[in-house]
Amino acid sequence: MSQPTSDIALIGLAVMGQNLVMNMNDHGFTVSVYNRTGSVTDEFMAGPAKGSKVVPTKTVKELVASLKSPRRVFILVKAGNAVDAVIDELTPLLAQGDIIIDGGNSHFPDSQRRFDQLKAKGIRFVGSGVSGGEEGARRGPSIMPGGDPEAWPHIKEILQSVSAKVDGEPCCDWVGEGGAGHYVKMVHNGIEYGDMQMIAEAYDLLKSGLGLSADELKAVFEDWNKGVLDSYLIEITAEIFGLKDEDGGPLVDKILDAAGQKGTGKWTSNSALDLGMPVTLIGEAVFARALSSLKTERERASVALSGPKSAFGGDKKAFIADVMLALYASKIVSYAQGYMLLREASTEYGWKLNFGSIALMWRGGCIIRSRFLGDIKKAFDKNPELENLLVDDFFRKVIDESQTGWRKTIANAALLGIPTPCMSSALAFYDGYRRERLPANLLQAQRDYFGAHTYERTDKKRGEFFHTNWTGRGGNVSSRSYNA
Repeated sequence: MSQPTSDIALIGLAVMGQNLVMNMNDHGFTVSVYNRTGSVTDEFMAGPAKGSKVVPTKTVKELVASLKSPRRVFILVKAGNAVDAVIDELTPLLAQGDIIIDGGNSHFPDSQRRFDQLKAKGIRFVGSGVSGGEEGARRGPSIMPGGDPEAWPHIKEILQSVSAKVDGEPCCDWVGEGGAGHYVKMVHNGIEYGDMQMIAEAYDLLKSGLGLSADELKAVFEDWNKGVLDSYLIEITAEIFGLKDEDGGPLVDKILDAAGQKGTGKWTSNSALDLGMPVTLIGEAVFARALSSLKTERERASVALSGPKSAFGGDKKAFIADVMLALYASKIVSYAQGYMLLREASTEYGWKLNFGSIALMWRGGCIIRSRFLGDIKKAFDKNPELENLLVDDFFRKVIDESQTGWRKTIANAALLGIPTPCMSSALAFYDGYRRERLPANLLQAQRDYFGAHTYERTDKKRGEFFHTNWTGRGGNVSSRSYNA
């Protein structure tokens, strides 16, 4: 091949890959492309890439040879074994200082492992979360790169150029070492699970509780999108309510109520459990999808089990306003919990995450982009050591103003028999977090009673542990070998 001319290469020409290539091309970068199925490359070059500077290649070796040094290879293939297979094929062809970027939805421990393995070979690995779907990839996604910090100066211009922009600032910045980029993307996806479930709960309250039609729901969500709930998900939800099926009825009513999931919400919940963080809302969102998948079982249960029969009989306008406040307050709790998890992970893994920068990355291009992410950035700009978003002046004031409507919504949901697992868990978390004293003292007494697990005392300094012989028969030896 002639002298290397390409700035970056991309492997994996599914729709996301094709759109990202054309985005890079639009910004003046020369991109070499390769796809395992060669006909896909041919179709891409004859279609979207026709007349562009994109360089097609037939083999990985040809792809690598087309790149300027340091070579930068962006991988967009299915997470898991496929990523490892591509890396194994690439590695012998690369030199020290070359860069591999995994832009798929990889699990962060895999990215950490790849970072460690490639660093030992002198190759710089970057695991980068990319959010925004097909449209984001084409017009500007949110990009969350992490891995080898020495790679960042060599990829910064490309990634920030193609990313979404908010007030002229790119929704892309360096996240941290190792698996940090994919960890932040994982938490993003977990928050996305929570947002979607809470919107579904609001929909259920307005449809099942008030009997609003799809057209009325569309009007409500369009109105909400003009205010504090302004966000991508609220916007598309309004559009969904407006789409009619072939028979003229709303399409949304024809869609089976059994939700799928690809695992990132579960990963977030598992990480929260591993790190001991009460990310309750995302966990409930995952379980809500699991419950929805039991469609046939729920159909049988709907016949066998009873619940409230009465419809809401109060002021409908006030009810809608309360649901809006409940949704807003619950969203704030969801982000607060997500940031609690990010803070703990940053400490546990030594990543030194920039929380304000993460909020900026999520302000545009991604699925969870919303107006109040700007307020989150302001909160961390004002206090980089902010312990919890809920104690920030702005968010504390919002919760104070919202919680009456929030509590009415949860109460009405219970009276109407409408499940609100995420909104309810958000309120329970808020009430637990604001309590100086919780009933965990009784839990500790129970644990010490049956398992001699010991407890601390309010009248002694923290770190001193005590055991009581509660029955007079158990002795005074405390447990050292197991927990329950």
